[in-house]
Amino acid sequence: MKLYQHIDNLWAYMQLDHQLEKSDCIFVLGSNDVRVAEHAANLYLQGFADKVIFSGGFGRLTEGVFEKSEAETFANIAKDMGVASDDIILEDQATNSGENVLLTAELVQHQGLDFRSFILVQKPYMERRSYATFVKQWPHPYQRVAVTSTKAEFSHYFNDDIDIDMVVRAMLGDFERIKSYPALGFQIEQDVPANVEASYQAIKAVFD
Repeated sequence: MKLYQHIDNLWAYMQLDHQLEKSDCIFVLGSNDVRVAEHAANLYLQGFADKVIFSGGFGRLTEGVFEKSEAETFANIAKDMGVASDDIILEDQATNSGENVLLTAELVQHQGLDFRSFILVQKPYMERRSYATFVKQWPHPYQRVAVTSTKAEFSHYFNDDIDIDMVVRAMLGDFERIKSYPALGFQIEQDVPANVEASYQAIKAVFD
């Protein structure tokens, strides 16, 4: 198998292909990719939820890059696209996925909100980890959670702001967390097929 095939194989594994239903809120986990905000705004405009949570302060990929927090940056994009300000909830302190979940849980509880169904929005290669983190760490009762992304193919994903090297290395790091974080209590356990592990090893050998 060639390198690009290994990358496509791992890329596909990192996505979960959940079917979306109308939910109580769209929960956007911050990142360096503004297309995440655009995708969330489109879901809101299509009627998938009446509230949108943007969570994120500054992470390792946005520190010194974004002028405002990830949550504020994403919310401004969403408002420009037509999302009502009153329907936006901001959590602007989280620096990683676990904090996205826990700090948002504290915020919605403080605001007296009782969301029971969620649509998580992240980058394509972070779908699986976002879902696993939410399921493990969300402290309140809920009925349903699904995760989604822009679903871009790997070859169409990177751009002038997000280059191929950054994407591959970030995806490798996320895959490593999928394997190691359950033992630390950060995520639920997930099956890793042998062919996916083989692709990870092949990619890592090139990018190490």
